[in-house]
Amino acid sequence: MTYRRRLLRSLFVSEDDKAKGSSSRRGKGGPDSYNLYDRTPDFKNNYGWSVALEEHDYSFLEHSGVSVFLVNLTAGSMMAPHVNPTATEYGVVLGGSGTLQIVYPNGTSAVNTQIKEGDVFVVPRYFPFCQIASRTGPLEFFGFTTSSRRNWPQFLVGASSVLQTLRGPELAAAFGVSLERFDSIAGAQREAVILPTAEVAPGDVESSKEETE
Repeated sequence: MTYRRRLLRSLFVSEDDKAKGSSSRRGKGGPDSYNLYDRTPDFKNNYGWSVALEEHDYSFLEHSGVSVFLVNLTAGSMMAPHVNPTATEYGVVLGGSGTLQIVYPNGTSAVNTQIKEGDVFVVPRYFPFCQIASRTGPLEFFGFTTSSRRNWPQFLVGASSVLQTLRGPELAAAFGVSLERFDSIAGAQREAVILPTAEVAPGDVESSKEETE
């Protein structure tokens, strides 16, 4: 059994184990367990998937005051830069390697570091951040947030970003461009949540082939 499986299994055992032990646990008043790997991803595309477990999914989390997440990024992919406005996040790298980038709320760099299996990281509330998988393999990380309620991360780029919500002449003027130019830039963002980096983006691969030819 791999390191990441052992870690998660110690916290969330399988549905079969839950069924076998449910009667004894109920008799003692303890909570049932939950397996994150058995859960259908909340988000999934060609570049990875993510799962979040909150109090409405697992009632015990309401008493513990935390929610749980699990993310798997394919090689070279990135969890889009985002902000958690409701909680601090604690993460543990379960497998692979990559880069963690965190910036202060004022936009200056706070952390830009390599992460690998076994590393622990903390992202304070309101600090924008992203995780990028190494181009040599996938990156998987697991963690907790300091709120058991549903977290609504605010993505800063991508098709579901706050940029899309705020599209309009006022924001275009703030960037010093025309509304048409701003719409063309915002409309070019087709992927959401988990993004390809430039090295693995399909368009870049096709362009490089054309240049070679």
